[in-house]
Amino acid sequence: MQSITINGSKRESVGKVATKALRNAEMVPCVLYGGEAPIHFSAEEKSFKNLVYTPNAHTVVIELGGEKYEAVLQDIQFHPVTDRILHIDFYQLFEDKPVTMQIPVRLQGSSPGVRNGGRLMFRKRKLTIKALPANLPDVINVDISKLRIGGNISVINVLSDDYTFLHPDNTTIVQVKTSRTAVDDEDEEETEEGAEGAEGGEAEAPAAE
Repeated sequence: MQSITINGSKRESVGKVATKALRNAEMVPCVLYGGEAPIHFSAEEKSFKNLVYTPNAHTVVIELGGEKYEAVLQDIQFHPVTDRILHIDFYQLFEDKPVTMQIPVRLQGSSPGVRNGGRLMFRKRKLTIKALPANLPDVINVDISKLRIGGNISVINVLSDDYTFLHPDNTTIVQVKTSRTAVDDEDEEETEEGAEGAEGGEAEAPAAE
């Protein structure tokens, strides 16, 4: 999984006054959990741009005065009016400890159901998994090249030995629903086959009026 580096500094004071002063200086108060004790630090708000405002998933390398910690974003709080980042919690990564993370889903291929007029319903754009840090994927690829009208792809169809999904196996990821303009997949195949057969024979004479 791709990683983003965040440069910060440890916080000596964690009271409300100190926190307000940090935010006024466009700094974000953060806490790193998962180690022997929580580590309080702050970093410039702009340094979180590529971590927060993206559909992609990343791990994080937090650099604090020469010390480095590998982590993942655990929780984030935004201002209800301005949407500025108020606080971020991180969880420290260890090679032998599984971690829970949301991973984006990427659809691959072209659905025959959609080509026939069906509506593609993308139900789960992110899936929560549990895995060792080394096995965290950048994305979860879902092949829709055989997805017909009325069909769906669920979690059970994309299981992996590298990680565990924290969803029921029957959780729908993507499906194709019928619409008024949809053509039944099987009917279209029969029509195509009939057309191919007609091409090989002689042309019919026009009907007499």
